[in-house]
Amino acid sequence: MHFSIPETEVLSAGNGSTYVAYNIHVNGVLHCRVRYSQLYGLHEQLRKEYGASVLPHFPPKKIFTLTTAEVEQRREQLEKYIQSVRQDSLLGGSEAFNSFLRKAQQETQQIPTQEVQFDVYLSNGQKVTVNIFSSDQTEDVLEAVAAKLDLPDDLVGYFSLFLIREGSDSCSFVRKLQEFELPYISITSLKNTEYRIVLRKSYWDTAYDDDVMENRVGLSLLYAQTVADIERGWILVNKEQHRQLKSLQEKGSKKEFISLAQTLKYYGYIKFDPCITDFPERECHVIVSAGNNELNFHVKLPNDQIKEGSFKVTRMRCWRVTSSQVPVTNGTANIPGKTETKLELAFEYLMSKDRLQWVTISSPQAIMMSISLQAMVDELMVKKSGGNIKKMLKKRMNGALHRSDSQQAVKSPPLLDSPDSNREPIVKLSSKLSSVSIRGIGTSSNDISANDFHGNYAFEGIGDDDL
Repeated sequence: MHFSIPETEVLSAGNGSTYVAYNIHVNGVLHCRVRYSQLYGLHEQLRKEYGASVLPHFPPKKIFTLTTAEVEQRREQLEKYIQSVRQDSLLGGSEAFNSFLRKAQQETQQIPTQEVQFDVYLSNGQKVTVNIFSSDQTEDVLEAVAAKLDLPDDLVGYFSLFLIREGSDSCSFVRKLQEFELPYISITSLKNTEYRIVLRKSYWDTAYDDDVMENRVGLSLLYAQTVADIERGWILVNKEQHRQLKSLQEKGSKKEFISLAQTLKYYGYIKFDPCITDFPERECHVIVSAGNNELNFHVKLPNDQIKEGSFKVTRMRCWRVTSSQVPVTNGTANIPGKTETKLELAFEYLMSKDRLQWVTISSPQAIMMSISLQAMVDELMVKKSGGNIKKMLKKRMNGALHRSDSQQAVKSPPLLDSPDSNREPIVKLSSKLSSVSIRGIGTSSNDISANDFHGNYAFEGIGDDDL
């Protein structure tokens, strides 16, 4: 999730006085408005629970009224603070932090706590209506949906709630719902019927399909998702495979249907909307898919030639998501006074044994891509350490997994064509790749703090025999 405080507002306090409100945005959308005193209260609570040594710097109180310049400086400092807390695995996953954001979201949207009927959709479009409270958090809503479907408790963690946008002929993933938000308020505040909450599996390793298929309800959910992904064109099917699938579907052979689908290209992937990349050339149109521990690129080059290739997560040393405000255009010129948020995902990739290069994707779904990468890395780390996937799926702790010294180098399939000579120079490693760690990430020449980076504990060095 990308947190920002792009703006402030001067609001009435109700007694004739005014105060400055800081607008916290998540993925470019307003989540809540808070006062400095509220954030200071959160800081103090975190300090009492975890100690001052683990907390980032918090802007100090001021005796006199702040000038316009001081308000802007405080906004920047608070934005950096909230980003640092969120990206710390201990602080960002704490109940103190998440409950603060949930309460602030409810207060900002001015939706009282009350019993409501809430619609969650399955992949096949079927609607599941549950009775919840408007103030129920994501985990509560997920459990209510699971209970309505009769999904066993030990399988609930295999699924998650996703916010998607349904167009007439498209389905765009916006984000996976998090524990710092209230789903009813999140969807209500958007005030757009194109948005809906969908239940989908939350894991990436298709080996875990077997766990889900042991249960009747789990099997039906996985089957519905597989059928929907095939109909969307996310899973590639030729004529003969389509005939076999249709035959299995007519027989009601759900397990056999899924088993055949698992052999098809892009099974288990999420397909993102068309966007722009700088690889293998600048301003290339690309369709990105995430799955099978990789980002797959389907690139249209300036000469209309189509190229396809994959970037394995085990060869990404780190990645980052950045946002910037850019002018809104009407097609030919900028519209005065109007800006929009531009999101970019950039990852540093091991092109060969001594060559690292940044690859950038410009997409409104950059944060969803980043979350997908992190989830794949988490699963890799759990699998390699012999951990319990069920516990990890039940409660993911961002950044809490550590790279094992026993990890072996992982071979990757061929990449896209090498970049042309006109591109920016790539980074040369001065030492053996096995010595590369994420400790040096924050020393990048880019004007971005270390907290905006996601270090990859599953990053693999590549030996000469692997190239």
